[in-house]
Amino acid sequence: MVYRLKKALYGLKQAPKAWYARIDSYLVSLGFNRSVNEPALYVKKNEAEIQLIVSLYVDDLLVTEGDQDMLAEFKAKMMDMFEMSDLGLMSYFLGMEVRQIEGIIFLGQRTFALKVLSKFSMENCKPTSTPIAVGMKLSSQGDHEPINESTYRSLVGCLLYLTATRPDILFTVSMLSRFMHCCNVQHFQAAKRVLRYIKGTLDYGVLFNKAETLKLKGYTDSDWAGSSDDMKSTSGYAFTLGSTMFCWSSKKQSIVAQSTTEAEYFAAANAVNQAIWLRKILANLNLHQREATEIFCDNKSAVAIANNPVFHGRTKHFSIKLHREPQVFARMMTNLYPKILLEEFHKYRMTISAYHHIRFIKVNGLTRDSTVLLKDSFDSTAFLQIDPEQNIAMINRE
Repeated sequence: MVYRLKKALYGLKQAPKAWYARIDSYLVSLGFNRSVNEPALYVKKNEAEIQLIVSLYVDDLLVTEGDQDMLAEFKAKMMDMFEMSDLGLMSYFLGMEVRQIEGIIFLGQRTFALKVLSKFSMENCKPTSTPIAVGMKLSSQGDHEPINESTYRSLVGCLLYLTATRPDILFTVSMLSRFMHCCNVQHFQAAKRVLRYIKGTLDYGVLFNKAETLKLKGYTDSDWAGSSDDMKSTSGYAFTLGSTMFCWSSKKQSIVAQSTTEAEYFAAANAVNQAIWLRKILANLNLHQREATEIFCDNKSAVAIANNPVFHGRTKHFSIKLHREPQVFARMMTNLYPKILLEEFHKYRMTISAYHHIRFIKVNGLTRDSTVLLKDSFDSTAFLQIDPEQNIAMINRE
């Protein structure tokens, strides 16, 4: 005898798919548009004006925008269709504490951090000022005594969850997560040092202030051969929008970089991909980035190579190792902005030496508005804005 299940239950493999199909069809019927770039984001617009924004996480929904009447109407329709509860203004979500006052939003995980310290008997430990010792490198090789893998995995898993609001520990925790299958005493001691750092920084989090302009900016960096086991480097990037960071990443590269320039170039390429995706998400929210997105890179050689469309003998392998995604890199145009006549520089009182400290790369992504500027961050005191059509340079002092 075979039974046909009419309702998906928790625990079944098809339950998440059935639930998402149900909530997706209902939100679409209410006039919401599902984002192509982020399937969990739904936006309801009236021409060019956003009325409601819904962010879906399994069976938890965050709703914002719109007036109170429209929001109350949406809640009533959802409660009629599904068994849901209105929790009011968001104060706690997925382990994150949300404090909202006029013009300020703070995200933190103090309660969860205290639970982690108590779970591993570190609530009375002595705090430290850094999450990892300077210059410390971990390896799976050596004669260190192995430890219980389940305990180590549980600890690293808790630390990974803390990185949702703690970008300051992301690099260290990302490095610790590489030794889940071969952990030893040295790795466990490094993880406990992160707990000691958290003990002294329980009130740390992400603070968002009200900003007049929401301009996307990116910062990228990498270490070279940071992994002692396979000599791979680590890429990292962070993006700001208005007042503070909202997107960050630290991940080991999939290739073995043969130079610091190659490692930095690979990190910058990852940051460009992320910037293109973020610009599309912001466009769905009517936060169109009219100007190019600045990607700050601290390696002059990587910027120079990105600006050179012809790969010479020492960099010809970049085309094979790094430009594997034709949708992005086949259309990448790395045109250095044209040099302006010396008379124009003197007109705006800018010395030639200051110009040599600044590089601009214009990159065209998947869409016309996905434009990214790669900027050398050695000289952070002057930023040159160039209009190639009018051949005008203007200097903004930071």
